[in-house]
Amino acid sequence: MKLQRMNRRALALGALAVSGALALTACGSDETGNPGGGSSNAAAQSNIKCDDASGQVLADGSSAQKNAVDAWVKQFSAACQVEINYKAGGSGAGVTAFTQGQVPWAGSDSALKPDEVAASKKICSGGQGIDLPMVGGPIAVGYNVPGVDKLVLDSATIAKIFDSKITKWNDPQIAKLNPDAKLPNLKIQAFHRSDESGTTDNFTKYLIATAKKDFPYEGGKAWQAKGGQSAPQSSGVAAQVKQTAGAIGYFELSYAKDGIKTVAIDTGAAEPVEATVDNATKAIAEAKVVGTGKDLALELNYATKADGAYPMVLVTYEIVCDKGNKAETLPAVKAFLRYAASEDGQKILAENDYAPMPEEIITKVRTTVESLS
Repeated sequence: MKLQRMNRRALALGALAVSGALALTACGSDETGNPGGGSSNAAAQSNIKCDDASGQVLADGSSAQKNAVDAWVKQFSAACQVEINYKAGGSGAGVTAFTQGQVPWAGSDSALKPDEVAASKKICSGGQGIDLPMVGGPIAVGYNVPGVDKLVLDSATIAKIFDSKITKWNDPQIAKLNPDAKLPNLKIQAFHRSDESGTTDNFTKYLIATAKKDFPYEGGKAWQAKGGQSAPQSSGVAAQVKQTAGAIGYFELSYAKDGIKTVAIDTGAAEPVEATVDNATKAIAEAKVVGTGKDLALELNYATKADGAYPMVLVTYEIVCDKGNKAETLPAVKAFLRYAASEDGQKILAENDYAPMPEEIITKVRTTVESLS
């Protein structure tokens, strides 16, 4: 009991306050005297169904969702006797580890491709790998330009910056979009991912959908444009942007911390759109399920011009076998994914700069998780 109280206290420090009604349904104030955060965590833990889950689960994949997975793991491990070790080596590494049978589930910012589904059938006895959309959010374009606190860019300008066609911050095309900014005669240092990444895939899908003339590439998890500098994982790109004057890079909003400023995008809507959780949710709500059977892969509308809809979004999928999961890890994987898709699990996303899945989509995810075998 003492250990549980200590866990709850630690978790409460990072949680947002919840409504008084929710607080009263839990266990009252925690030991810190904070009746919101501590009760929220206690309530979440009490609602987690552990079933027969036990032991250790190794997983790998999307670094985009790492902060979300970490938040889930804190709650889940406090309630269940399961250790979740999520490596977050990138979407490409995660899919490879999954299709080679090294991990029972993986995270990816891109749905499985046909050849990856075919490969998964070798390790999913009688089944195949499926995509479960679990985490949403904006891909923020972070920048470090001294003296510039607000910056607006459109897709054509972003494309030219990341393809080394615009190389100075006082370029006329940037200046036209920012008439009130004092743009310096400073070299642009554009950072992209060095590893295969679903973040790169979604970032380039946006550019291809909205500025194909200025970004003439096929896209995919591997970076293809010319020039620029690279760094591993979203955390690496964010670190380079933070420490490099003149830098710009792309990463999930949850990595835009410690003073990193983000670009507002001119989409053609009434006003430039900021990278926020709510604005990302508006864009994700336009997504369509295009997967077949139990696969819930989504098609996003990157070219939306709806007011307040931030178009540069990604959805991270939890990839798992629909049938043929290993008996020794299935109970833990199923319990963890059930919690991630639950109302409590999805609430945690917004507290960590991610967007919860729309209700219509997450309801299908919950049904599919219960059918895993």
